[in-house]
Amino acid sequence: MRTPLDSYNALLLHLYRLSYEQPIDYFQNAALELLKPVLPFDSAWWGSATVTDTGLDVHTIHLYRQPAEMLQAYEEVKHLDTAAQMVTMRPADTLAFDGHALFGGRHQKAARDYVRRFEQSHFFVGSILIPNRRFTRWLTLFRADERAYCTETERVTLAGLMPHVQQALELNRLTHLNQAAVAAGHVAGRGAAIADLRGVLYHSDAAFEQALRAEWDGWPGHALPAVVMKTFLQGATRFMGRGQVITLRVEHQLLFLQNRPRCAVDELTPREFTVAQLTARGNTHKEIAKLLHRSPATVRNQIRSVYDKLSVSNVAGLIEALRLVE
Repeated sequence: MRTPLDSYNALLLHLYRLSYEQPIDYFQNAALELLKPVLPFDSAWWGSATVTDTGLDVHTIHLYRQPAEMLQAYEEVKHLDTAAQMVTMRPADTLAFDGHALFGGRHQKAARDYVRRFEQSHFFVGSILIPNRRFTRWLTLFRADERAYCTETERVTLAGLMPHVQQALELNRLTHLNQAAVAAGHVAGRGAAIADLRGVLYHSDAAFEQALRAEWDGWPGHALPAVVMKTFLQGATRFMGRGQVITLRVEHQLLFLQNRPRCAVDELTPREFTVAQLTARGNTHKEIAKLLHRSPATVRNQIRSVYDKLSVSNVAGLIEALRLVE
């Protein structure tokens, strides 16, 4: 006979299996669908934020069966969000709320209108707060039916599930990061990390942290250096430091980062780098000249310059030098 504990353990096993099997773009929806039979809800939002005096300053957000305009609407009423204030005071607890009663004050009409518009009559909030940084990761499950009150048994159920849900999300992101690192191949001195679009680090391996501490003495470790974020916000996908190069790609509202030691290839101009790649692929200087609409003499001089900068004398040496930036 199957017991409630068996069902609970089966749910957790399924949740963690999803974290390894689902692509990053699909995991959160799949995890929420898994929870619905155990704890019914109609919509959700799942994200991270800095807690400010005027409410949540959202960093990342995943909406489940809620329209994108909910985010802008929330910005307009977040200063009235008493639930966020209560969650901040009780960061280790999972809480349940009656949305209409919670926003019953005369000054909270805008919040009540928001609740009705987005069908959030009742909701659960589970969160994890890092107090010294006022940084929180949370999951909110909404119920549309005004008669579907949140029970104490359901609140306790979600409280038990919350650490596993958040851990599964972290494992899903780490799996994605590790797969990319394996595809790139292991090279000494390289590290990897995940950050949000504000630069807050969610995961970073030892090599990444060591590299940043070597580049920036006194780096605190919880966020990307401001100069790195400034470079990325300007549209660049590569930051060039004194001794390190950090590259990124953006996926699912997150920055997936890799670092490597700076090398001679980084000193090539963009044109020289293109010429170097084409030469390494076996193109002659005349073929490259035709591809780039340059004279053969110009390309020949650029190839000579590349060889001098990289301290190589043949194509084999060039190929080996270029591998350092792959």
